[in-house]
Amino acid sequence: MIDQILAYNKRFVAEKGYEKFLTDKYPDKKLAVLSCMDTRLTELLPAALGLKNGDAKIIKNAGGLVISAFDSAMRSLIVAIYELGVNNIMVVAHSHCGACHMSYDHFHEQMLARGISDRTLDTVRKCGIDLNHWLEGFKDTPESVRRTVETIRTHPLVPQDVTVRGFIIDSESGLLEEVL
Repeated sequence: MIDQILAYNKRFVAEKGYEKFLTDKYPDKKLAVLSCMDTRLTELLPAALGLKNGDAKIIKNAGGLVISAFDSAMRSLIVAIYELGVNNIMVVAHSHCGACHMSYDHFHEQMLARGISDRTLDTVRKCGIDLNHWLEGFKDTPESVRRTVETIRTHPLVPQDVTVRGFIIDSESGLLEEVL
């Protein structure tokens, strides 16, 4: 699969397919969107939000979550604010998310089946990683959005003038519902 992608990439560059995407690193709408990595949102999310290349910083992870005040999603948002001029943040979860009901117990069995030993998992725990928390999903999508929005809003490094709002997008129609 990766070799096919590389072959396509060579044609893309040779045919100058990149020209319609040229922009700079600063988001035109001064917007960052934190959302899920779900494949249904790859094109649907920007289309439903009316975003084109260069309009926003889009940060994706499993569930569209900030799981701790200093995780990589929060780091990306801080960089977007101070380095790239972002002053609006949208947290956009989606319907029928795979992270809903996700748990370490589920992953544990899969890890063992794929050759990761309990000894390795114990080593990870000894490094201070709580695998139950790190691989935990959520049960209630609106509550998950509220928690993530609150974590961002109250973060000690997020200025008060940054607007943070939360939404759930329908992963079929693209309809946004604000979570208050």
